[in-house]
Amino acid sequence: MPDLSTRAPQLVQRRPTPQLVGISLAYFMVLLDTTVLAVAEPDIMSSLHTDVVGVGWATTIYTMALASALVFGGSLVDRCGAYGVFIIGVIGFGLASLGCSLAPTLAVLLGYRALLGLFAAAIIPSSLSLIASLYPDPARRGGAISAWAAISGVAMAAGPVLGGWLIAVDDWRAVFVINAPMALAVLALCRTTIASSRHARAVSWLPHIALAATLATATLAITQAGQRSWLLAAVCGLVAVGLGYGTTAVDYSSPAPLVPAALRRNRAVWTAFGWGAAVNYALTTVIFSIPLLLNTTAVGAGATLLPMTLLVAVNPLLTGRIVAARGPLRPIRMGFIVFPVGLCLVAVAIADHHQSVVLALGLLLCGLGVSWTLPALVGFAVSHADPEATGSVGGILNATRQVGATIAAAVASALLTHSHDDTVAFVPFLIAGSICVLSLTTAATHRVARARKPAASGASATDHPA
Repeated sequence: MPDLSTRAPQLVQRRPTPQLVGISLAYFMVLLDTTVLAVAEPDIMSSLHTDVVGVGWATTIYTMALASALVFGGSLVDRCGAYGVFIIGVIGFGLASLGCSLAPTLAVLLGYRALLGLFAAAIIPSSLSLIASLYPDPARRGGAISAWAAISGVAMAAGPVLGGWLIAVDDWRAVFVINAPMALAVLALCRTTIASSRHARAVSWLPHIALAATLATATLAITQAGQRSWLLAAVCGLVAVGLGYGTTAVDYSSPAPLVPAALRRNRAVWTAFGWGAAVNYALTTVIFSIPLLLNTTAVGAGATLLPMTLLVAVNPLLTGRIVAARGPLRPIRMGFIVFPVGLCLVAVAIADHHQSVVLALGLLLCGLGVSWTLPALVGFAVSHADPEATGSVGGILNATRQVGATIAAAVASALLTHSHDDTVAFVPFLIAGSICVLSLTTAATHRVARARKPAASGASATDHPA
């Protein structure tokens, strides 16, 4: 691709607004795909003759691919230029979505879902880089990034409702068909080349492949345990441990490691990564499990999730003010206080014949938990990272969040295989609540003074990809 850096000022002055809309629409498309599938789960089970474990794999294979390739996608953006990576990601995402809509079997659906995750990993880092190129002025760039990040909340709120409506009009395949016209709209809005810088950065496939293999075998171990195939579960678990150790060793010796050397021994940053995984674990548990457990339509399932998803859309604005005034640790603690309470209320409602008022209150508190913690996490991590490693923090944090989502879907699908037994149906929520309590313990013991560094005030813009 030719270097068009000399055209950058001209492009910025001419038409940045339509391009920003296109970039944000691409981000919306990627994030919508993480939530819209939830309400389609019962319909997929019926259409493709699969079970809870099958639809669990339809969720986890997407998040596994996304988690494994996010950092690699950032490396490609640096090396090849953001615009080319972005366009390829959008085209691939649209085509893979059509492949999902035409999938005749679960195996074909899983293959296309993996491709969706890979193309999503190209879109997320390239879109942020393109905004930086379009808006070189820091003041205007901050507003553009805030608008881009706010799209995630809209996608979270719209996903279950839009998915329910599409399924009511047609069937589960419609939730994938809708991505094709959105991809075409993105390509039309971003048809003018956006200049972006390139860097001679090394790219290494091996750590990313090793990470994907580790996540896949760990997920298989969890699902086999849920099906009570204990021997196979134990073997897969041991293989996953070995692959995890191998991934770490490969990453240490890689010329382009997943984790930069400056972050490897940074306990505070790794604590933030753990918190991100915990939040996505709890969030995915709710989004994945509720449509499977409620005896209602796809539209009804989407409406049931609204108390949580609406708060995730609007409350980050308040969280940003709290971060600016008090630092990022305050809302993180607040979130980990209310999240386990909400999860326990959801568990009570599920165990006691789906009490609608208790369920709505629980989901409301879960929404507060997500919207208080996630927007503050990047600020906390960046404020504790060495300056030369801050660029890696967002990518690794989003990758660890997807790891949490992958494990959550695997655990929930394994447990809900026996959802006819009311003593099991509420267990996924209690597990998620326990993880949030553990996170609260680490947040409560962290020193406030270290969390209030100047970089914290810019927290909320970059970390909201679901």
